[in-house]
Amino acid sequence: MKDRIVTGMRSTGKLHLGHYLGVIQNLVKLQKEYECFFFVADWHALTTKYDKTENLKQDVTDVVIDWLACGIDPDIATIYVQSLVPEIAELNVYLSMLTPQNWVERDPCLKDMAKILRTKQGANSQISYGLMGYPVLMSADIMMFNATAIPVGIDQVAHIEITRDIVRRFNNIYKTDFFKEPKPLLNNCSLICGLDGNKMGKSFQNDIKISDTEEVTAKKMMSAITDRSRMHKDDPGHPENCEVAFKYWKIFGNEEQVKIVKCECEKGLRGCADCKRQLGKVINEKFSPIREKRRYYEEHPQEVDKIIIQGSEKARVEARKILSDVRNIIGMY
Repeated sequence: MKDRIVTGMRSTGKLHLGHYLGVIQNLVKLQKEYECFFFVADWHALTTKYDKTENLKQDVTDVVIDWLACGIDPDIATIYVQSLVPEIAELNVYLSMLTPQNWVERDPCLKDMAKILRTKQGANSQISYGLMGYPVLMSADIMMFNATAIPVGIDQVAHIEITRDIVRRFNNIYKTDFFKEPKPLLNNCSLICGLDGNKMGKSFQNDIKISDTEEVTAKKMMSAITDRSRMHKDDPGHPENCEVAFKYWKIFGNEEQVKIVKCECEKGLRGCADCKRQLGKVINEKFSPIREKRRYYEEHPQEVDKIIIQGSEKARVEARKILSDVRNIIGMY
């Protein structure tokens, strides 16, 4: 049998190029090598957006549509919505009973989520009981399917440690080896900054979305930061000091294109505006088939709903098996 992986994304709505490069394209590869469970984390979204749920269902749908458009195959991977697998919530209760408070408080994923909350709501905002339990719920997501590996970036490895700690504590308390200790599965995907040079994010309004039209993409690309020291079109440029545009070229351009761009920039033969205009075309060409496929799913929402319902039920079948064993191990009635 293939090793099993579990990973999820918060239901933030339409995804951007950072999501594609940092997560999705890696998942498309992994689905052929592992038994994969991919979920949209709508409960996790509530930890910081519990008072803004008017678009929650559509946000879930948009995430799934982007996954499908980018190549995640529901016939290979199990795609499900977190809240449609209530067994996760029951497992979360059991795990919360045995997880020490200080483990939760020191967990980096909780600190990250609290930082996001305070950025949005102010420094004096209160951390809810649900947000405080975020690390345990994240562990329940993983342990619900007894995953052997979790795909993460190098900056997220520490987030997996609390799950490994909880697994060891559960197995030790109940004298079992039932749960496996999941290992981080590092990806080597390209990282991309936002158009302003900072981390790409929807809330920062510096992103290019997978779903953006060619016109919107081209317009956004023209706002990208380039070489701040270059004052005139024919001034010699410094590609390695170009804060955004040349970094994008190295991600989306081929070897020959990157070589030409670098040479022409350094000789003052390529203006920044023309460079970004051409770059916008390259990005649009790359995402054209993905966007075409996305439009199909937007026009056939019933197919997306069917994939979500069937995938969630498939996930529940496995979750029930795991939960039944957990209840027996603990000694529940």
